[in-house]
Amino acid sequence: MDREWSKTMKADAVSLAGKVAIVTGAGMGMGAATARLLAARGAMVVVSDINGDAAQSTAATIRGDGGTAEVILCDVTEEAQVAALIAGAVDRFGKLDCAVNNAAITPDVLPIAEADMAVFDKVLNVDLRSVMLCMKYEIRQFLAQESGGSIVNIGSVSSVRPQPNNAAYVAAKHGVIGLTKTGSLEYAPKGIRVNAVLPGAIDTPMLRGALETTGLTEEDFAPALSLLGRFGKPEEVAEASAWLCSDAASYVTGHSLAVEGGYLTR
Repeated sequence: MDREWSKTMKADAVSLAGKVAIVTGAGMGMGAATARLLAARGAMVVVSDINGDAAQSTAATIRGDGGTAEVILCDVTEEAQVAALIAGAVDRFGKLDCAVNNAAITPDVLPIAEADMAVFDKVLNVDLRSVMLCMKYEIRQFLAQESGGSIVNIGSVSSVRPQPNNAAYVAAKHGVIGLTKTGSLEYAPKGIRVNAVLPGAIDTPMLRGALETTGLTEEDFAPALSLLGRFGKPEEVAEASAWLCSDAASYVTGHSLAVEGGYLTR
């Protein structure tokens, strides 16, 4: 068995050639980097975002680099739109092999006693309920194909370590791990793998906006959030998602892979 496995594994085992992938929230930041990397590894990528201009920009970059990308706009909080996203991907490319459920919004910023429940509901809706909706229709497609598949849910270091004044975000991201584990338990027998990636302090527009709000700099903030003393790059998170989507991770399911510069070891 080991000999046969070694024959099939090559240096390009992380190749995604021939696979069809969906990335939500792919208009900027980690989602855009992930879409670009999956395409660079050979996948046909559905770039999905609620922001049409941002999605088109990501797709244009992929095409300019010689990759294949299609744009399907989607509000991931709307079940009908999520169903249409999956159906649209299959209509354009004939199948679905993997999906990175990345779409999310900025965390809340108040302690529990002062929480704005409208904000709480919105964060839960976008950062947790949308992951459930995406998984629901992605898994339905994998089952219909009888081909298995891979799902990567983007959580956060807040999925395992709570932060003050972010009750909604922490609850949502903890929930992402719960959904990931439940999905892996239910569908592993069908060849469907469900994993999570937990980014730490990643240099995205969202993080830069937070720095501007607080008046802090990367030099001030990064040492508290990483043993490496710097922010992570969106491309470093994308590498984790690409690996989990690939056949190189074929024995990995129900796992949460932290990409956080050692933050969680403290």
